[in-house]
Amino acid sequence: MTVSVTNHLNFRGDARAALEFYHSVFGGEIAVVTYQDAQSVQDPAEAGQVMWGQVAAKNGFRVMAYDVPSRMPWNPGTNPFFVSVRGDSAAEIAALWEKLAEGATVAQPLAPSGWAPLYGMLKDRFGVTWVMDVATEYKPS
Repeated sequence: MTVSVTNHLNFRGDARAALEFYHSVFGGEIAVVTYQDAQSVQDPAEAGQVMWGQVAAKNGFRVMAYDVPSRMPWNPGTNPFFVSVRGDSAAEIAALWEKLAEGATVAQPLAPSGWAPLYGMLKDRFGVTWVMDVATEYKPS
C-alpha cells in the first residue's frame, strides 16, 4: 500500500487566488472545482468559490485548498501549521523562495544554517507560513 500526504489549506474566499499564486511559483497543473461546479451552492454569493482545488507539479509539489463556507467557523489561528518545501538543489530552493517572497513577510531570510545549506521561513501574502530548505542527510550525534 502506498500513502501520500498533501497539505490542504483552508481559506475564506482567497483559495483561487492562492492556488493561482502557488501555480505561478511551482508550475504544474492547477485544478479548481467551485461550489457551483459541484452543484453544492448553499449561499449564492459563494457559488464561484473553491470547493476543491489543487496544484500538482511533476517535481512532487502538491497542495490542495478550498474556501470554507461562511456558514462554517474558520479561524486561521496564529501558527496553525507550516508548509515545508525541501529540495535537493540550493538553486531550485532559492528560485522558489524568490517567487514566494513576493508580498511576503520574511521571518528567517533564506541563508545557510547549522542544519542545512539553505533554510528560510516566510509568511506569504495569503497568511501561509512556508519553511524552505535544502535537504541533507541527518547525522545523529
